[in-house]
Amino acid sequence: MVIAGGGPVGMTTALLLARHGVPSVVLEAEPLATRVGSKAICFQRDVLDVLDRVGVAQQAVAEGVTWRTGRTFYRDLELKVVELPSTGPEALPPFVNLSQSALEGYLMDRVDAEPLVDLRMGCRLVGLSSDDGGVAATVHTDEGSAQVEGAWLVGADGARSTVRQAIGASFEGETWDDQFLIADIEADLPFPAERRFHFDPEWNPGRQVLVHQQPRSIWRIDWQVPADFSLEEARSSGELDRRIRQIVGNAPYRIDWVSVYRFHQRIADPWRRDRVFLAGDAAHLMSPFGARGLNSGIQDAENLAWKLAFVERGWAGPDLLDSYAAERIPAARENLRVTGDTMRFIAPRAEEERRHRVDTLDRAVDDPSARASIDSGVLAEPFWYVDSPLTTPAGDLGGFPVDAGVPRPPVPGVLCPDGPVGGGRLRERFGDGIVLLAFGEDAEAVAARCGAEVGATGVGVTTLRFEPRSTVGRALEVVGDCVVVIRPDGHIAARLLLPCMGLVDAVRRCLGHP
Repeated sequence: MVIAGGGPVGMTTALLLARHGVPSVVLEAEPLATRVGSKAICFQRDVLDVLDRVGVAQQAVAEGVTWRTGRTFYRDLELKVVELPSTGPEALPPFVNLSQSALEGYLMDRVDAEPLVDLRMGCRLVGLSSDDGGVAATVHTDEGSAQVEGAWLVGADGARSTVRQAIGASFEGETWDDQFLIADIEADLPFPAERRFHFDPEWNPGRQVLVHQQPRSIWRIDWQVPADFSLEEARSSGELDRRIRQIVGNAPYRIDWVSVYRFHQRIADPWRRDRVFLAGDAAHLMSPFGARGLNSGIQDAENLAWKLAFVERGWAGPDLLDSYAAERIPAARENLRVTGDTMRFIAPRAEEERRHRVDTLDRAVDDPSARASIDSGVLAEPFWYVDSPLTTPAGDLGGFPVDAGVPRPPVPGVLCPDGPVGGGRLRERFGDGIVLLAFGEDAEAVAARCGAEVGATGVGVTTLRFEPRSTVGRALEVVGDCVVVIRPDGHIAARLLLPCMGLVDAVRRCLGHP
């Protein structure tokens, strides 16, 4: 397997493949020494579960800053508070702030210790070809040119993806004119560990500022600035210092990293060409408000990795790899829809959008009902694969909630909720093969027979028994003896009440068999 891109998405893909016994070569164009800056900083709980499967979540949680509260201000008035649900002592936190470079360091350590992953730094992909037998990537290094071959290639090489260009995929979308100035500063500030979003503060009128805490007294400050803003001029004129002082006051500070961006909303088409796939920023770009960029990229990695591995191991049917695009493109489009709505509120371009923003914020001062319409970013969440070809439908889904940020019922296609099991967490049991959750003694017997039949093909099948009214049963809204089929990525593939004659078919369907 060849993976272009040694960032978090590429390394996570490689480590997940290795978990299934599949070797890979990871090609990273940049040398390690050039990796600077925080970039992404917010990691959502369901993504921490993925990172747990590659062995870095506990480090991320230990070093990172856990937060559960998001506050939104208009000028000097607090208008909106979002409290994320509390989790049990054994569960991972809802959000952890940690610099992307720190996460990359943890992943690099795991890669270095994994004999099935060959990470090649300073190895730039410049071309590729594929046929029925595999993929050949042409690379340039300091020593010259070479070819790297593999059965499949994953393009996780970022926004300017060479792989995307090589397969002729388009990258349609839009770019915002306003720039965003992002600074990570080291300072002792009195703010709590919260997400603090300011609309129209007196120190950035007509625009917004976002403040987040990171480990070791590092603070992320994100200003919306005009299209003609120059970071070089801001440094030399003292404007950058003035902007920072408006937030930190007289406290001493040190700039750890600073940059200016324009945000994009783009999606590739197609995501697969023959034996080549796109993932992460190579497949989609979105604004960071709501932390849906890297979080969704890591979910791309998990969705694709188990499918590639199962095909390589001979455990899957012919349709499994097609399901990657069938599942992750709708996920990307949903993230783009949500972040697009946020950007139109944060940085309106049309006059009608500007009036809507001003009217909403002004009304919200005295009318609490208007505050729900304030959009400072809907936080990252997993997508639901209810329409996937791998999902066995269960009942009428006409009322399935699709609004951003609302709870999803535990129906097939939705990520399985967590819960206690055997001194640990249920989600810790996911990742290797198929898991059958059996509710009731008869269900356990049915699941065992299914596991024996499917397992004979080489696929790992684990059966876990629960009582219907257990914590896990209540989370899954179990009403009688049943079997719930869980995919390697933790999504529910099927839930069948006894007598469930179609259990083997449901498992085979989620493995891509007709």
